[in-house]
Amino acid sequence: MAGRDSVTFIYAVAPRVQIQCLHKTALPLTPVRGVEFFQGTLDSTDEIESARVFDTTLRDGEQSPGTSFSYDDKRQIASILDEMGTHVIEAGFPVNSDAEFEAVRDIASSTSTTTAGLARVVDGDIEAALDSGVEMVHIFVSTSDVQIEDSMHATREEVVRRSVESVERIKAAGATCMYSPMDATRTDEAYLIDVIEAVTEAGTDWINIPDTCGVATPGRFRALIEKVLNHTDARIDVHAHDDFGLATANALAGIEVGAEQAQVSVNSIGERAGNAAYEEFVMAVESLYQGDTGIDTTRITELSEVVAEKSGVPTPGNKPVVGDNAFSHESGIHAAGVIENSDTFEPGVMTPEMVGAERRLVMGKHTGTHSVRERLLEVGFDPTEEQVRAVTRRVKDYGAEKRRVTVSDLERFAEEAGVERQHEQEEVRV
Repeated sequence: MAGRDSVTFIYAVAPRVQIQCLHKTALPLTPVRGVEFFQGTLDSTDEIESARVFDTTLRDGEQSPGTSFSYDDKRQIASILDEMGTHVIEAGFPVNSDAEFEAVRDIASSTSTTTAGLARVVDGDIEAALDSGVEMVHIFVSTSDVQIEDSMHATREEVVRRSVESVERIKAAGATCMYSPMDATRTDEAYLIDVIEAVTEAGTDWINIPDTCGVATPGRFRALIEKVLNHTDARIDVHAHDDFGLATANALAGIEVGAEQAQVSVNSIGERAGNAAYEEFVMAVESLYQGDTGIDTTRITELSEVVAEKSGVPTPGNKPVVGDNAFSHESGIHAAGVIENSDTFEPGVMTPEMVGAERRLVMGKHTGTHSVRERLLEVGFDPTEEQVRAVTRRVKDYGAEKRRVTVSDLERFAEEAGVERQHEQEEVRV
């Protein structure tokens, strides 16, 4: 139906099948098959309705060993994050250096989203963050005994006092305050609750629960977030590290039970094994949970490539969502299925188009005839079935030697097998 100022599109769908718009668009909505896919063993898509994204690529991500973003690098990455709809961009640690301060200040003034600056519970750090013009000051202090005693050389009482004073200072300045009890997952639980209640009373807007050393598991982290929620009326944010490969799973577990926001970094770069991955978290919420992040997911691949280049940290081929192999197929059975219907051997609820990528059929030892035929047709050949089998044998043998089969190799194999070009057959017919 069309009205004067709006257009309504009506779709005939099966009972109880929901329709979701994944991106803002002026084009007709397309039904998402998520509910259909999850009617079987995973018959639940209502754990998460929405989630906010706090990007820490420019702060924690830059702490990857050997990584250093230039002023221009930070501005470029921040600009893309802003345009994609990221809720918070942690631009850096303003007190760290004059160059860092200038970069944070310029990002804060040039982006439309909320910009955060990191600070310890130290007056100079907080003043630098406030002077940089960020809307949010993210303060942190160790709360685990091992870090209080052997890193800070302080006491539990000092931690609480400095935490409260810092929150009050930020709020008095009119900025949004986020408080992080660093190493929360290795902190004495009763003490952690005491700290949380103290900063809540002081007026913090957000409490971030960090798994600083990556030791949480999804079930334990979920239980911790539930307990924290019972002792504060501040909004909850989570920050998970990937030492055991569980960062994104832990972040999602926190969101499932009531945390509103997750701190993530592009390509999961960060201290040691890195952080929960921006691309994994966003696409899991959007596709697996059928929830809403408000992020323009079609620019995820572009963002990943820029961060990989600027950080000097290459993206592994098997990296979820953004790796070269994420939507690539070599196995004959898989390639044949994907040629027929991509949902056969891909998630179905996440397509390459959704993240700005392309599907690829890769040739090698495991390649089948379906894939070879498609590639031959793409480059202008018109093979017979016997010729397809002959070229496939050559591709398999070549790939078995751990050599990459390029388009040039394929064309050479086709010519050696006597496969005619399509235009040559046209000329014969003429």
